[in-house]
Amino acid sequence: MKTVVMKFGGVLVQDAAAIMHSAQLVVQTAHKNTRAVVVVSAMASVTDGLLDLADRARQGHGDEVAQAVDLLERRHEDAVQTVFSSSPAMAVQPVVDEEHALFVSLRQALAGVAMLHELTPRSRDLIVSFGERCSAPIMSAALRAAGLTSRSLTGGEAGIVTDDTFGSAAPLLEIARRTVPRALTPLLDRGLTPVVTGFVGANEEGVITTLGRGGSDYTATILGACLPADEVWIWKEVDGVMTADPKLVPDAVRVPALSYREVMELAWFGAKVLHPMTVAPVQEAGIPIRIRSAFLPASPGTIVRADAPETGPVKAVTSIRKLTALTIGGAAMIGTSDVVSRVFDLLATAQLPVLMISQSSSMANVSLVMTQTDAERATRLLHKEFVGSTAIRDITATPHVAVVAVVGDGMRGTPGVAARLFTSLASENINLLMIAQGSSEVNISVLIAEKEVQRAVRAIHAAFGLAATT
Repeated sequence: MKTVVMKFGGVLVQDAAAIMHSAQLVVQTAHKNTRAVVVVSAMASVTDGLLDLADRARQGHGDEVAQAVDLLERRHEDAVQTVFSSSPAMAVQPVVDEEHALFVSLRQALAGVAMLHELTPRSRDLIVSFGERCSAPIMSAALRAAGLTSRSLTGGEAGIVTDDTFGSAAPLLEIARRTVPRALTPLLDRGLTPVVTGFVGANEEGVITTLGRGGSDYTATILGACLPADEVWIWKEVDGVMTADPKLVPDAVRVPALSYREVMELAWFGAKVLHPMTVAPVQEAGIPIRIRSAFLPASPGTIVRADAPETGPVKAVTSIRKLTALTIGGAAMIGTSDVVSRVFDLLATAQLPVLMISQSSSMANVSLVMTQTDAERATRLLHKEFVGSTAIRDITATPHVAVVAVVGDGMRGTPGVAARLFTSLASENINLLMIAQGSSEVNISVLIAEKEVQRAVRAIHAAFGLAATT
């Protein structure tokens, strides 16, 4: 019997109607001699709301926090009541009680933060985990109301063991390969459909951790790799991966197939299709990921696998806005890697990712592209580290910039790709602030002014004929 992991994002579980629609997709799959493990995000906007509540609790806004939690609980209880609107009261009450118990625990966690006026990464993970921990029982209840046998579990209960990096925990896959089958296979063998909280795991002591924003996709592929599953299906509102953001390029079309390499590059450079780490667990095992539309379930969507047919040098163009370029300069940097290595060690310790790197040929300066928030933190850390030093004389920030990247396995060994890219941008009088290409030749990325992103993406999309050739 085939086994699939099916992940549903926040919009697809945002209310009772969305949950019941998603549940029907699981039921239809179960009727095709397929076992499913379901992974759910929090209801739409709940994760952001919980993060805000945690900050407000730390600041002492107790009355505001209490009112917001009441509204959040009512939203979840309304969903439960609607899901069971045609079921006997004895079916709905256990789910209502479970949700209420979760909200009691949430209030206690927020009260602890308010009392101490301190919000630690561990406490933040606990608080934000309630989004998925409250949505999973409702999805499980919807599956039961639709005729399946189901049970909800947290990521930790499902066997996802992580390190202690609260806020962005890394799964301990060697352990999870033992614990995930131990937790889920007996349920599947008994005909149950497990519903697992996305984004949430637990360290080796059983303390709740989270995998970082967007980590529900990551949860799905961790489970898929550890079971192992035949495929992982990521259900979304859009019909797979597009050649560009349709909001920027109206004639963007679906890409039928992508390689693991291609989708990782797209995710890293801003395409809102998958968490950047999603591919890693399934890549070694060669388990395909299929990105499908919950509103067009008959469509095959986009399949992601080891190799995908080349339809041209470029498969898609993507962009990231709200970035800042930091240029770090100093005479002591010339002819030595010591200062640069210290800079990157500092950023790595602070967990501040760098999207693009460029160094002048004289080695007198290096430019780093980061999100605006990360760049502000990096600037403070660099000033603190090198204050009074001759190693770095100048740190210059260029805000309001964006990265635009073209991605495709067909770029490797194909001459003229960069020329077409630069010509298309030159035709729009768009100035290039930085250029980068990895040794894999799967992408070329450029830094431009943020206000020019739409013109740039449209010009590149047209120059490579993406709407016509995909």
